[in-house]
Amino acid sequence: MPETPTPPEPAAPSAGLPFAGSLWLAPLTMGGNLPYRRLCVEFGAQVTVGEMAVVRKLLRNDPAEFALLKSHPDEPCFGVQLADRSPESLAEGARLAESRGARFVDLNCGCPIHEITRRGLGASLLRKPGKVGRLVEAMAKAVKIPVTVKLRLGWAEDEQNVRNVARACEEAGAAAIAIHGRTREQRYSRAADWETIGAVAAERGVPVVGNGDVLTHYEGRERRRRSGVTSLMLGRGALISPWLFRELREGREWLPTPEERLGVLWRLLELQREHFGVDERGQKRTRRFFAWHLDFLHRWRPLPEAEYGAEAAEHPLIHRRSPLPDASRPGLERLLADPRTSTHEALTDALLACATREEALERVRALADSLTFEEGAEEPDASVTPAG
Repeated sequence: MPETPTPPEPAAPSAGLPFAGSLWLAPLTMGGNLPYRRLCVEFGAQVTVGEMAVVRKLLRNDPAEFALLKSHPDEPCFGVQLADRSPESLAEGARLAESRGARFVDLNCGCPIHEITRRGLGASLLRKPGKVGRLVEAMAKAVKIPVTVKLRLGWAEDEQNVRNVARACEEAGAAAIAIHGRTREQRYSRAADWETIGAVAAERGVPVVGNGDVLTHYEGRERRRRSGVTSLMLGRGALISPWLFRELREGREWLPTPEERLGVLWRLLELQREHFGVDERGQKRTRRFFAWHLDFLHRWRPLPEAEYGAEAAEHPLIHRRSPLPDASRPGLERLLADPRTSTHEALTDALLACATREEALERVRALADSLTFEEGAEEPDASVTPAG
């Protein structure tokens, strides 16, 4: 199997302004696990944020929640994201994050999931800018590391108050503000509003990080141009193609061959084995996470700017339905693009049984030859992503 081209060395963000001019990996439930963050760093991610940790679980010494605070030395600027509604609890959560090596701590005011918002956490906080300010202030006073905030545009279409919330965050001591360009009500159903993100960036004196609908390097370039933000946060785009960070930094697309894509999968497997271990328990966890990631990684399609740039200007490419490779394409290409869960599980098992890249390529090619594919199928849209 050809070696995956060596990504550029990730440049650590400036010590003076660690959040300006940077590429961020968004906090993503399941997707923001440590091995995947390391993969994204290898491709050029400069700032990484862990999966959202619920403070009340940390205060109960929940081992699973504390695992979300763990980072790797490879991560140049790792932040812990916290969810709570109490200034005192968030202050203690921030101290816990700082004591475990976090470079910054982030307040989640964007998670749209009902299980979170019904408890007064996540996006529900957007309805109370003054309270958000008090939460940020409590966190900032509790630690020496910077405090950042993740926002959406507002709770609903008629409650878009992100400019007021962002002002409250800055006045309370936030060092940077990330904005997902949709309301809680919209979830992921509409195109992200980068004009509003730009309006906030123009008003604020701290870095504003734009988030939403960046699947290609040229979409990222256009979002930056339209909004004036210098930092981008990638969510679904990074889950579909972790090499997007490199494309954005270099300003050009990488159209990997099927063998090169398989090389990326193999590298992810290596990182998972290192983190989870190779005993029975580790194998079980690796299998679960690897198959989960394939549900996003299989969605990648070549989208060269010359062919898709005009379409991207009209509508975000992340929402398009892409036809699957037809039967005339190589079997490995069709295998890697197959949306079926059964195929993802078979591919996971095939790779887990291998000890080397060469063995993996041979085994996966045999798997591709054994599968049948439906003609004329379409890729479902990427309308759902883990929240963070």
